[in-house]
Amino acid sequence: MLEVSNLNVFYDEFHVLQDVSMHVAEDEAVALIGANGHGKSTLMKAICGLIPIRSGDVTFQGERLNGLAVSEIVKQGLVYVAEDRRLFPDMTVRENLDLGAYLPHARKRKGENLNLVFELYPQLKERQGQIARTLSGGEAQMLALARGLMSAARFMAIDEPSFGLAPNLVQNMLRTIARINGAGITVLLVEENIAQLETFIDRVYFLEEGKTSYEGPLQALEQRRTGDKA
Repeated sequence: MLEVSNLNVFYDEFHVLQDVSMHVAEDEAVALIGANGHGKSTLMKAICGLIPIRSGDVTFQGERLNGLAVSEIVKQGLVYVAEDRRLFPDMTVRENLDLGAYLPHARKRKGENLNLVFELYPQLKERQGQIARTLSGGEAQMLALARGLMSAARFMAIDEPSFGLAPNLVQNMLRTIARINGAGITVLLVEENIAQLETFIDRVYFLEEGKTSYEGPLQALEQRRTGDKA
């Protein structure tokens, strides 16, 4: 579904991503893991058209995404959910959801996607009239994910969804992402809470200094890292 081939991204003269290649198959849930500052969020943003690519290719459903506007990428069903959520704080929950369906293809499926959102997140249905800035951290993250679903997402690139959440809310947040994946939406996830990914993540990519150093099951990576420390 998604193919990244020999991707190179720079910030000014700093070579952030160095010949990164990866793939995500339809219906998979794949995680990008690694230490902070090693290129995980940069890779997500490059895939989703938010930062320029120096060289290499990103293809989605066989179509090259390099150079496309973000709105064109969203039309194809690839949606980015930022770690800072980017909600409209003075609008209601329902208004934020409606804005997620602003493109014509999403408006056609607005009713269908709203039903999915309320099935996954009944709390948001109860809080439709609540101003977004009054939501708790966990509820705000749910709203960010739900707004992505309203855009008729087929593939969600989710950047550190547990960022800023209390530890007791992290497991619940990751559980909701597993439910999104279970609803037939492919997921690429940046997440630091590695131990809680095993229940639903199919594969992981480990990024070190802008390069992919591992691809495969999370359990095998953990065993390898444990062995290295022994």
